[in-house]
Amino acid sequence: MTHQFPRIPVIGYCDPLSVRPGETIRFKVSCTEAGAFSARLARSICADPNRDGPGIVETAIEASFAGDYPARKQAFNPGSYAIIANGPNVSGNVTLAAVIWPTLPGDGEQAILAAGGFELFLDEEGALAGRAGSAVVSTGKRLLARQWCDVRLSYDSASGELTVEQRPAGIWGEAATARANAAGGAYDVGQPVLVAAALRDGHPAHHFDGKIEAPAIYRAASVDQSQLAARWDFARQTSSTTVEDIGPGGHHGSLVNHPARAMTGSAWDGSEMNWQNRPEHYGAIHFHRDDIYDFGWDTDFEWTVPDGFASGVYVARIRQGEHEDAIPFYVCPPKGKRTADLAVLASTFTHVIYGNHSRPDFKPHWMDRHLARGGYPFNPAQYEELGCSTYNFHRDGSGICHCSHLRPLLNTRPGYITMGYGEGSGLRHFQADSHLIWWLHEKGIPYDIITDRELHEEGFEAIRGYKAVTTGSHPEYHTPQTLDALLEYRNTGGKLLYLGGNGFYWRVAIHPEEKGIIEIRRAEGGIRAWAAEPGEYFNAFDGGYGGLWRRNGRPPQHLAGVGFTSQGQFEGTHYRRTAESHAPDLAWIFAGVEDEVLGDFGFSGGGAAGYELDRADVRLGSPETVRILAQSEDHPDHFVLVPEELLTHLTTWAMQPIDELIRADMVYFDVPGGGAVFSVGSITFCGSLPWNGGDNNISRIVENVMQRFLSA
Repeated sequence: MTHQFPRIPVIGYCDPLSVRPGETIRFKVSCTEAGAFSARLARSICADPNRDGPGIVETAIEASFAGDYPARKQAFNPGSYAIIANGPNVSGNVTLAAVIWPTLPGDGEQAILAAGGFELFLDEEGALAGRAGSAVVSTGKRLLARQWCDVRLSYDSASGELTVEQRPAGIWGEAATARANAAGGAYDVGQPVLVAAALRDGHPAHHFDGKIEAPAIYRAASVDQSQLAARWDFARQTSSTTVEDIGPGGHHGSLVNHPARAMTGSAWDGSEMNWQNRPEHYGAIHFHRDDIYDFGWDTDFEWTVPDGFASGVYVARIRQGEHEDAIPFYVCPPKGKRTADLAVLASTFTHVIYGNHSRPDFKPHWMDRHLARGGYPFNPAQYEELGCSTYNFHRDGSGICHCSHLRPLLNTRPGYITMGYGEGSGLRHFQADSHLIWWLHEKGIPYDIITDRELHEEGFEAIRGYKAVTTGSHPEYHTPQTLDALLEYRNTGGKLLYLGGNGFYWRVAIHPEEKGIIEIRRAEGGIRAWAAEPGEYFNAFDGGYGGLWRRNGRPPQHLAGVGFTSQGQFEGTHYRRTAESHAPDLAWIFAGVEDEVLGDFGFSGGGAAGYELDRADVRLGSPETVRILAQSEDHPDHFVLVPEELLTHLTTWAMQPIDELIRADMVYFDVPGGGAVFSVGSITFCGSLPWNGGDNNISRIVENVMQRFLSA
């Protein structure tokens, strides 16, 4: 089904999210009104609209794309399906068959298999139905949700009889058969074959919600294997977008909008959890009517980054009349070169994973507060048609496991405010990281931007030679490649600053063919927005065991010395220095700081230690030599221990009282070979950097550490 332009007057997106000099970035725009829109470039220094702080800070930059462009509406097409452009030749009798696991029977008509003018589908009441031309037949017996069922449509050309049959695979559900007269029907070989959708006016429609396994076409009025025309084995080429036909004709197809693969099928019995070891148990694909990968908008303008262009955070501002949008992107230094001694790691994987997060606690009145602060006027919770984040659910209740930047992401806009309560600005992700970017400009510290994309694709080479690498507020999602790169950097003399919380937590995978899409399996353990189905813990994209890096033997403490321990509401408290922090050999960290209490202020939750907290733990990989400089205290009662730390209601994995584990640790440690790590263990930490114009004890500590690292 084609969706017209969303209700937002002017909006767009770019591809890719990061570019180097000599590379080209494309911008796609849609407007509700005719006429023209204008485009210009600005460097983003601060994306926080809070007037008590720096406010929105941008610098106008000359760019060849600046100017006016024709405005137009651009449509997008949610809903996943498989399409086989050239289906098998069939004449006379025909049977369409599949095994299905519907998740929303009764929620509108849903196509299972459409071929040659014949359609096997669920009708509006959720019963199996078939269509041949104007003839329609239904069993009238609604299928059960989340139960496997063999379904088929058969047409006998001699009698003109159209038959549909449903046979539940287990003891539940009702078998049924129905027949109707469809005399004169004929298979049309000129049409494509669709799985999980049917064509209407040339567009895919009536998308199926649920799993489909082994769709097949027979040149007979029954399931006669000797007359097999095509059968698509979804257990093959699982990491690709190809659906492979194992029939005699090799009528292979492709997937649209990335339905979920490596899904348990009707044969799965719990004896194998890894789809790679027993693929015959993983022959299903889970389709959704609201899957969306790439909006597919046409490019309105593009820009090739000139040689010598400064690395940094930028926005393309597009405007039509009184309406404006700002599309953020990153410019990295030339490949293999450094233009500064410091690299700032932009956590674009995390930004995309959270892209268009429709928060379950969102209240419409939050927007009144946001608008009064000059914040971005649109919230994903009010525009779910743009596709939600992997922190949300599909309409059928399954978790969203794929995400992409190839669509407008409202919560990446300058001025977007995430939280509608609490002290300070209520920022997360892109906007929260801008507190660090502003601080670097204020302190006059040159930097290069490196994003997750470069780190994933280029590995250690992307950050080799930098004297220091710093994260932002929330580097949560990582691939094996990004973690390997950071670990090699640290272990070969690099200096790492981890200035956030809940970092290096979830394992994700990048699609081998379409690099714009990220996969997350929320396997057992962790604070999870949803839970993956049993048996579906291994990524389809790379075959790796999904879920927490901790369950992959790489807790965050292995890299950064601290790891996720507690979460609460978006409130921050302070740190208190430890006795260890007064050791003479650590005096350089606290030079110019007389306070024992640190960070009892800030634009994120009102304090430097809040929302999500990390602690050191030698059993989880913190080195024996870790130096705990400060610990947070006085967290409100709503802060809880993360699930992976709890064994029972009384005991914890760390064998310590729960209250002692709810804290953020600020730590420092040296690494053999000359490396060093400074970690703060709190998501709200960077929000304290701009406080009082950057003149505060948190700012001073970070400046001391950064200058020491950069002078080494």
